[in-house]
Amino acid sequence: MNDIYLLVSSAEDEVGAPVHEWVEIEKGELSFLPELIDYCRTNVCGKYGKSWACPPACGTVEEQKEKILRYGKIFVFTTRHELEDSFDHDGMARGRERHNLLAAELKKKFGNASVYGAGACPVCETCAFPSPCPFPEKMIGSIEAAGIDVTELSKTAGIAYNNGPNTVTYFSIILLK
Repeated sequence: MNDIYLLVSSAEDEVGAPVHEWVEIEKGELSFLPELIDYCRTNVCGKYGKSWACPPACGTVEEQKEKILRYGKIFVFTTRHELEDSFDHDGMARGRERHNLLAAELKKKFGNASVYGAGACPVCETCAFPSPCPFPEKMIGSIEAAGIDVTELSKTAGIAYNNGPNTVTYFSIILLK
């Protein structure tokens, strides 16, 4: 636990963004919902069929689940971001960007571990899909596209999903051996 604390602190210092909450859970505690892919298919975010980290390119929920369950433990972390109001979409986007910067830094600190974050992979401004990914070692998968129910994850991990009015909380997981 002390090693993880040092890695998290180092990443926070590097990026200038704090982790709000974090915990390690056993892989068997994850809950997968194949129905989440139906939400992806509605393409609300505009990344369906346009990103290696999103469906259909990332594989099925069953394939993602198989990959994730090959690991021993899951490191879950969140970031919390203040918003002007509940319609502050720019604030939400800035929060997601800061969260993803922290996720990328933690990926490095954890020895280039597999990371699943908030939304589509943030590494490239525009994904190369369908051409080969130029940075597969930097890719951050989508936690939702893996079929992980973040609401259930928050309950399982004992981490707050809602952190008060005019805030947004983003979740990521890092797969540990």
